[in-house]
Amino acid sequence: MTTRPFTVADVMTTKVVAVRPGAEFKEIVAAMERWKVTALPVVEGEGRVVGVVSEADLLLKEEFHDHRLGLIEQMRRLGATAKAGSRRAADLMTSPAITVAPDAALPQAARLMAAHGVKRLPVVDTHGTIRGIVSRSDLLKVFLRPDEGLAAEVRHDVVEHLFPASHHRIDVHVEEGVVTLSGRVRDSSLVPVAARLARAVEGVVDVRCELTADAEV
Repeated sequence: MTTRPFTVADVMTTKVVAVRPGAEFKEIVAAMERWKVTALPVVEGEGRVVGVVSEADLLLKEEFHDHRLGLIEQMRRLGATAKAGSRRAADLMTSPAITVAPDAALPQAARLMAAHGVKRLPVVDTHGTIRGIVSRSDLLKVFLRPDEGLAAEVRHDVVEHLFPASHHRIDVHVEEGVVTLSGRVRDSSLVPVAARLARAVEGVVDVRCELTADAEV
């Protein structure tokens, strides 16, 4: 049976620490310190995400504490100065929050993080209700898959699929996530395809393709 692609739901953290819009500055700082996180979702009602408050949002208060801005700089950094003078999560948070769905593919979550410069994303359902948190480190969990499991998936989903008549002549070896394909195949045009498909298996770090063409196979 073909293994389904990993999704955000497979790697996310389901224990979520969040704050309400009315949470005070010190309450937010204390929650971050207690749970060792750098950002917190802000939720209302039954858990609908309305924003995210991060260390960067909170540090604006420290930045402007002893620093008087000129009128031009105040206008240019209007949002930042407003946050610096705020105390509640509703005023400090970044809104709307950048979120991701539980069934999103891992590369999609990674692209969202990179595009918006964030380290974690609230995971929400179709109603916007929080279901978990996915972080950069969570996305790397897929690379902890056992070598034996990777080898079995590559053999079943790649080798046996592409080379049904000669798969028994192909060896699949995986060490530390690096796949080595070796042996003889009949159709040389499928060799780069095999390498590409093996590299696409989630958890594979790299692929060494040592397959050779043999018309008599």
